[in-house]
Amino acid sequence: MRIGYGYDAHRLKKGRRFILCGVEIPCDFGPDGHSDADVAVHALMDAMLGAAALGDIGAFFPDSDECWRGADSVELLKIVNNTIIEHGYTLGNADITIILEAPHISPHIRHMRARIADALVIDVGKISIKATTTEKMGFTGNGEGIASSAVVLLNEE
Repeated sequence: MRIGYGYDAHRLKKGRRFILCGVEIPCDFGPDGHSDADVAVHALMDAMLGAAALGDIGAFFPDSDECWRGADSVELLKIVNNTIIEHGYTLGNADITIILEAPHISPHIRHMRARIADALVIDVGKISIKATTTEKMGFTGNGEGIASSAVVLLNEE
């Protein structure tokens, strides 16, 4: 078994789509980034790659490469999952925490879990997604940004 941890953060910007775990959240602002800026999926991919000692998403999908501009992070997750499998691992489970003040995402968590599980071709019971605030402290607390962390367990096949 291998454990991996991932973290990502993005500024929030008016007029951007708000995509989390491949689900669009109705909002007049969203994470800003080179791809769709899905911080939760980015943290998850980094955790998976880290557990397999394969580097990070910046090495796989550099923001200096225009082919990744606006990329769907769930599609990138599928590539990472295939890479993990090619290296002899399968995902045992994933635990994702999203840190933000607004919008409230609890109504969307069921759909987000299903979207991630579908992309990874695993049972939804292996995906945990939760949200928390920082009690109005720091860049997430003042609404300037969003962050996410993820922990995964990979099983060696």
